[in-house]
Amino acid sequence: MQRVTPDRPWALHDVAATRRLERAAAGALPPHTLMQRAGLAVARLALAIAPHARTIWVACGPGNNGGDGFEAAMHLKRWGKEPVVTWRGEESRAPEDARASLRRAREAGVTFAAEAPAAWDLALDGLLGIGSARAPEGALLADLGRLNAGSAPVLAIDLPSGLNAETGAASACVRATHTLSLLALKPGLFTLQGRDAAGTVWFDDLQVDAGGEPAAATLSPSPARVARAHASHKGSYGDVAVIGGAPGMAGAALLAARAALHHGAGRVFVGFLDPDAGALDPQQPDLMVRPWETLPLDAMSVACGCGGGEAVRTALPRAIGARALVLDADALNAIAADPQLQALLAARGARGAATVLTPHPLEAARLLGRNTKAVQADRIASARELARRFASVVVLKGSGTVIASPQGAVRINPTGNARLAIAGTGDVLAGWIAARMASEEAFEAASGAVYLHGLAADRWPADRALTAGALAVSGVVVR
Repeated sequence: MQRVTPDRPWALHDVAATRRLERAAAGALPPHTLMQRAGLAVARLALAIAPHARTIWVACGPGNNGGDGFEAAMHLKRWGKEPVVTWRGEESRAPEDARASLRRAREAGVTFAAEAPAAWDLALDGLLGIGSARAPEGALLADLGRLNAGSAPVLAIDLPSGLNAETGAASACVRATHTLSLLALKPGLFTLQGRDAAGTVWFDDLQVDAGGEPAAATLSPSPARVARAHASHKGSYGDVAVIGGAPGMAGAALLAARAALHHGAGRVFVGFLDPDAGALDPQQPDLMVRPWETLPLDAMSVACGCGGGEAVRTALPRAIGARALVLDADALNAIAADPQLQALLAARGARGAATVLTPHPLEAARLLGRNTKAVQADRIASARELARRFASVVVLKGSGTVIASPQGAVRINPTGNARLAIAGTGDVLAGWIAARMASEEAFEAASGAVYLHGLAADRWPADRALTAGALAVSGVVVR
């Protein structure tokens, strides 16, 4: 058993792959082995989470997720705890493995009750597993509500009940403090509502090797630090240009430019779309302000769109010719509204030019011609579709940011928190990606920048307000 931390590219498997692993293991092992291993793993983690817990509510549903709960309750009873099981199923309709664990729990003297105990020190959520296709209702929904209303820790078995294992979507789900993912890690634990619902994620492969199953996605790993050679100069680390800052929005372009400079770019130029913008950033005089039309974009890494407003439409045809390109914010909105710009962008991608799109869900919806709800319903599929359509790397922002390559590779970012939900942090991210694209391949540059962007928020001092301006020039992450 391992705690899932952002220290490696953990493989994430969808439901179909998990089912194939389950069937293959069940065929190779003695009957009931997987459920016995799962129940023991859950019981061991329960003891580690709440070693002094006495009364443990084990909320079990009608399927094998409930069977894992029976098995865990049996062990907890044998270890001197007082598990109380509520079961929302029928013995005649229960899966064979679940019936076997039900018998074992009864023989061990586990208490079964119609309702949850009056008070409990720990709860196990075994209501619904990966096979659940409908929202919880009736007694299951009532138990879910009690789990969420309680003050004791909640350990979800495999995934929080009600959460979609692949998408992280849920109309109602358990909000666990810990989740033990069994056999395979599920993508839904790490994106959309998954991060809020799952709490601390643990993983036990139940001694089953998943090496033969391709992953649906991976968690983004920490980017490698590259030592700078002493015999180098500013030209060794690339030129970045930021095109944006329409009238009234110069700050967005400056945030991106400052971020690029503090993230390791050799030189950073700002091409304001506001002709009346100043020729100097007094807080960052090492930024070089130039008319955007004069910049040699075909030799630069360009971030376009930060505070671009309507004016960015004029700059986009030229920006799309950049050596490396990050398109953000108003640049994406302009492309979504203009078929000619879409064709230019797709042609750029088809040439293999390094391109990263950084939409939030609404911008992604505009690019795809659908609504935000549809994008969020399957963030991985939405990011993949955009990446294919424009032959570009796509960074679909949000909780558990999804990074997709045109070739179909997907990473889910494991860092970051709600402190990033303020104006300007997206401009900072665009600048960081552009800085990394000056010397890195687009997919690695994007996933590395997203990882460090989130990590900076995770490490931000609790007594200091996080603002985009502070994040852009912070020393929290150094490249």
